[in-house]
Amino acid sequence: MTDSGHHGGRGKKRGGAKEKLGVAKRESAAGVAWELVHPRCSRRRREDIEEVEAMVEAGETEIARDELVWLLSECPDFLDAHVQLGLIALEEGDPKLARGHFGRAYELALKAIDAAGPAKPLPYALDGNQPFFQAAKGLVHCLMEMGRRRSATEVCSRIALLDSTDPLGIQRILGR
Repeated sequence: MTDSGHHGGRGKKRGGAKEKLGVAKRESAAGVAWELVHPRCSRRRREDIEEVEAMVEAGETEIARDELVWLLSECPDFLDAHVQLGLIALEEGDPKLARGHFGRAYELALKAIDAAGPAKPLPYALDGNQPFFQAAKGLVHCLMEMGRRRSATEVCSRIALLDSTDPLGIQRILGR
């Protein structure tokens, strides 16, 4: 972690309410698609996630976990932080804890998608949607590890409606 002083603002809320995840319509030559719009607090912390990934690669998972928890205290809708915590928990052999982290990211995104109405397709190919699908993949994996096939099937059904191409192979996890 660089000593950029970003921890110095702990406890301060700018403008009162915490920012929420949203969804925006994207129009292109290929047609209409929807993309998750991450809160400004998470967009400003991209470098922090990159540092966390480097910490994990260096085996500094305890420090990485602490940083992720801090990031979520500042920005509860930070999907990438939830996904990273889920990956750490999986790596440490705790699918129940991992399910909680992946599930939180998945639920936050579904809440934003449902609030937007018929927001589909929501393709993985759009950058803003990738943490959602990564969370869904982790969630399905954990649910299967825990013997909760019906719940895993429900997640797979829901995401198949959003992006039928399944570039992460989430549907295949059910076949294992």
